[in-house]
Amino acid sequence: MKRFFGVKCLLFVFFAATCLAFLPAMASAQKAISLNYSNFFPAPHKNSIVAQQWCKEVEKRAGGKVKITYFPGGTLTPAAQTYDNVVKGIADIGESCFAYTRGKFPMMETLDLPLGYKSGVAATNLTNAFYQKYQPKELSEVKVLWLHAHGPGILHSKVPVTKLEQLKGMKIRATGLAAKVVMALGAAPVGTTMPETYDALRTGVAEGAMAPVESLQGWKWGEVIKSTTQDFGAAYTTAMFVVMNKNKWNALPPDVQKVFEEVSKEWVVKQGKVWDEIDKEGYAYSKARGNKVIALSPAEDAKWAKAVKPLLDEQVKNLKSKGLPADAVKFAVDYLKKNQ
Repeated sequence: MKRFFGVKCLLFVFFAATCLAFLPAMASAQKAISLNYSNFFPAPHKNSIVAQQWCKEVEKRAGGKVKITYFPGGTLTPAAQTYDNVVKGIADIGESCFAYTRGKFPMMETLDLPLGYKSGVAATNLTNAFYQKYQPKELSEVKVLWLHAHGPGILHSKVPVTKLEQLKGMKIRATGLAAKVVMALGAAPVGTTMPETYDALRTGVAEGAMAPVESLQGWKWGEVIKSTTQDFGAAYTTAMFVVMNKNKWNALPPDVQKVFEEVSKEWVVKQGKVWDEIDKEGYAYSKARGNKVIALSPAEDAKWAKAVKPLLDEQVKNLKSKGLPADAVKFAVDYLKKNQ
């Protein structure tokens, strides 16, 4: 009996020691991969909410293998530095605008031209189709998860504008490439930031502003303008990215990478729809305050499109000078003609 008892004790000790030896490996296997996500949109913004939903969906489908900590409102990385900070690994995942670092993305800048956008869905779909076709080397430092772009950037003004000639000399808020659009249309750009524009319009520093319609509610411009001119022929967008640090991406298990790619593909559709939803809300907000919406006639809209065409021609020359595919502009124009 004693001998039997001794054997049992030895077996127990062996079993316990074996379990203890494997505990660190078991704990490591169960520990979730921790990632952070930096976004410049403020937390209440619908584009911030949809980004946070993406994080939750990835975590859910990965079965607890990933934990993503979300930082909205530029609290982890400033908007203009987000891309570079993802490359450096300060942020694992980052969302911002290509235009915030102009010159760094010569191919992707094509998408911000006044190509004649009519919806956020069309702008977002084109942005992703463009990336898939050209795979620009300028984005090779990161893993591109998905891209998106806001609805048509059009004119909002304190006095109704129905004809191109009325813009001559008008002070119109615009920055970056949008400032070139304003000049091509004959107006004078005023370089205020989005937060500064409300007071610029209220005080007369600016007589109008170029932006997507969501700005009428999101930035309360609907309180200080009187009309929106649907100059879709000259409408621009701002392309945006959601990218991941290359090393962090390569370290993910293949099944988790597959989850990231599947969810991101679905979010292209969601993000495009969000842009159109908030544009509708912007229209409703402005109309409730008695503001007009002016739809240009086809002939008048064509005049606006003709006025900005030199910007497209300029981009063709720029791409050629850099040894980049100059047909990129034609691809974008043709895509929109067929898909909106």
